[in-house]
Amino acid sequence: MNRQRRDAMRMTTVFSLALAAGLIKTSDALAEEWNKAAFDTKNLNDTIKALGGVSAAPSKDVVITAPDIAENGAVVPVAVSSTLPNVQQIAILIEKNPNMLSANITIPAGTEPAVSTRVKMSQTSNVHALVKADGKWLMATKEIKVTLGGCGG
Repeated sequence: MNRQRRDAMRMTTVFSLALAAGLIKTSDALAEEWNKAAFDTKNLNDTIKALGGVSAAPSKDVVITAPDIAENGAVVPVAVSSTLPNVQQIAILIEKNPNMLSANITIPAGTEPAVSTRVKMSQTSNVHALVKADGKWLMATKEIKVTLGGCGG
């Protein structure tokens, strides 16, 4: 039996025992309702409004970690973290993609406000990280140059 299969079986067992013991409820594992309107937006202001905000202020407390140049636009690693207290939500927006919002993550209370994912980029673009903390939206922006692939090809 390979290691990945053993790890998967171990995690399934732990999850099942926690569920049986009542430590977690099935409703805890369900995803939040999908915000279709936010994922259909085409510009920054419309996206912020669809997420329930009015505007986003630039902040040095929001950090985007991503390459300056992505050799393959089909898989661009992007991480967002924040030192702000009471972070409730982190969103990743890619300005020149057909749909601007790429990820919208709810951060549970007491959780470290840091997320990491891979996004698809159609071309060189600004990437915006939106962080909602204490009901206010804050933002950081980074340009990523794409040299190959992506949403467009």
